[in-house]
Amino acid sequence: MKKTILKLVAVSTLAFSLVAMTAPQSKASAATTHQVQSGDTFWLIGKKYGVPVSSIMSTNKKSSHLLFVGEKLVIPQSITAAEMDLLAKLVHAEAKGEPYAGKVAVASVVLNRVDSSLFPNDIKSVIYQKDQGYYAFTPVQNGTINQPANASAKEAVKEALAFRGRGQGSLYFYNPKTAKSTWIISKEVTITIGNHRFAK
Repeated sequence: MKKTILKLVAVSTLAFSLVAMTAPQSKASAATTHQVQSGDTFWLIGKKYGVPVSSIMSTNKKSSHLLFVGEKLVIPQSITAAEMDLLAKLVHAEAKGEPYAGKVAVASVVLNRVDSSLFPNDIKSVIYQKDQGYYAFTPVQNGTINQPANASAKEAVKEALAFRGRGQGSLYFYNPKTAKSTWIISKEVTITIGNHRFAK
């Protein structure tokens, strides 16, 4: 008689303290399935698909971080491919030359704004938001958002999506060396990464 061995895979600890507000609304209309492999964690699965860990756990009615090899998980769609591409273009334009963690944090600011009642509730509207005649993000104003995103920016967006719903809630970022607005400088700083200071 053959003996079947079931392996337990525990979730890895997140070593980040970047940004986020509340758990996102997932778009359950389109979903895919993931079969758990040895070494998988909710974090790695979330990063692979660009879906919040909390959404994967909720969709699959998981109350613990334990996974079983061979188990099938439903992966909900968190954002559309077009939204992911637009966000990656913004990250590429805003954080070119910044550390990878800074790119993740820039993407997280946009996601935090979507989740906040202070801003529009979708990625495109947040990115193209105007206030007093000015776009919120310089790349939209100067057109650099139209440049294709590189692989690093795309990966950073997926990581920010996986991390969504955790962190320090940053809603803004700026370069303290070039910022002229006393209003932005007065905001509570959450973290500094590279040339960017993040705040809420």
